[in-house]
Amino acid sequence: MKAKPIMVQGTASSVGKSLITAGLCRVFKQDGYKVAPFKSQNMALNSFITREGKEMGRAQVVQAEAAGLEPSVEMNPILIKPTTDKKAQVIINGEVYGNMSAVEYHNFKPELAQMVKGVYNNLADKNDIVVIEGAGSPAEINLRDKDIVNMGMAEIADSPVILVGDIDKGGVFASLAGTMLLLTESEKARVKGVIINKFRGDIEILKPGIKMLEEIIKVPVLGVLPYTKLNIEDEDSLTEKFNNNKDTHSNIDIAVIKLPHISNFTDFNALENMSEVRVRYVQASTEIGDPDIIILPGSKNTIEDLMFIRKSGIENEINKLHRKGVTVFGVCGGYQMLGMEIADPHHTESDIEKIAGMGLLNTKTVFQNKKVTTQVKAVVTEGSGTLEGLEGTEVEGYEIHMGTTEFMEGCIPYLTIKNVLGCESTIIDGVRNEQGTVSGTYIHGIFDSAEFTAGLINNLRKKKGLDKLTENSFDFKEFKDKQYDILADLIRNHLDMKKIYQVLGLD
Repeated sequence: MKAKPIMVQGTASSVGKSLITAGLCRVFKQDGYKVAPFKSQNMALNSFITREGKEMGRAQVVQAEAAGLEPSVEMNPILIKPTTDKKAQVIINGEVYGNMSAVEYHNFKPELAQMVKGVYNNLADKNDIVVIEGAGSPAEINLRDKDIVNMGMAEIADSPVILVGDIDKGGVFASLAGTMLLLTESEKARVKGVIINKFRGDIEILKPGIKMLEEIIKVPVLGVLPYTKLNIEDEDSLTEKFNNNKDTHSNIDIAVIKLPHISNFTDFNALENMSEVRVRYVQASTEIGDPDIIILPGSKNTIEDLMFIRKSGIENEINKLHRKGVTVFGVCGGYQMLGMEIADPHHTESDIEKIAGMGLLNTKTVFQNKKVTTQVKAVVTEGSGTLEGLEGTEVEGYEIHMGTTEFMEGCIPYLTIKNVLGCESTIIDGVRNEQGTVSGTYIHGIFDSAEFTAGLINNLRKKKGLDKLTENSFDFKEFKDKQYDILADLIRNHLDMKKIYQVLGLD
């Protein structure tokens, strides 16, 4: 029997579709259903590599975790990763298809519709419920004729729709009513209820507005979700985390450089949830301050982002702090920037064929035509400086990069991949300088490995004369699982789940 679908659409981006989808997945799982998330087309720079080496958006990874499933590209068959303001890398069924402009991709969408339908049907055949997430707003009437992610997807799946509005932005009644106004009659018929999200205040004051809204749009309000802080990763670059710098009383201060094309900033979620650790996202040289460690994150356009930190004075500030003994750590694109040179002979990222790196590691990177996408397990083979005492520590994560990095004299390998997609190997992944103050790696998710991260933080504490933290067994996976349960409780307590089951046809 094919799964029952239900679709979560929003009046705009960042209204909470992704988390509500994850919450519904968790509730249905708790109620004994086999449930899977689905988003036909995701635009994001945060991506994940599946066990099969396929690339997908992290929002559907979060939703899969909430549903208790292994992430699969069937849950997100199209991923769009912007490389510039006008172009993006298009990934189809987990593999790079090519770079396209917005116009080129829009004209290409009709060819993708049948593929999307086939992938969705395969997923639906294996589950009881599929919770589908839309993108942006269904009221983008200029995109309606070729839509495959909002009402076009609802039609493909023959799915009822729940529409979400964000009251925290202001104008929630207007946005919900205006969205309904711009839908066709057949599209309006699919909308079975609306949700008001991120409410602060007394619900009694809101109730008269809810009653009037229902009279205007002829659709019931299924609930009002309160504004709640949850430690569940957010795929959107508009995420509040960039403006939410944790208290200033933490003993360890981490400055993550917020690059213009920052990717996979979810790499730092585990650090953000550690006690006595403060993670700040900085985008100006004057914001860096005096941190204990500076992290250069991944980038979807490494060369342009290197030019940005050079022109903005961030590079000079990092070099100055490094000379004073501040630790510098690079992940993926950030690792490439730390070297002597980056070359792009095939114009993989930009028209610039060669650029000098920051010179903090004696490495050279050359961009290739083929992208590396793989899950990995690795071990720390040599520890010194910030990595002291970590020899033998195992880490897990995944690699997504177009470049190959060669290390030369003065670089000491410290991280060796032992397993790639089930195959034993001895690939050197990360190197450090002789002093152990500058390190780099291609492994996304390295800080999710509790023992590695606890050792790193304790070495930073030792450098400051602080005692070792006894809490060195922070289980990030267990922590996330509890957050999904909190989200499910929020959904149950504030949404009419009886009506939602009726919408599904599962009374």
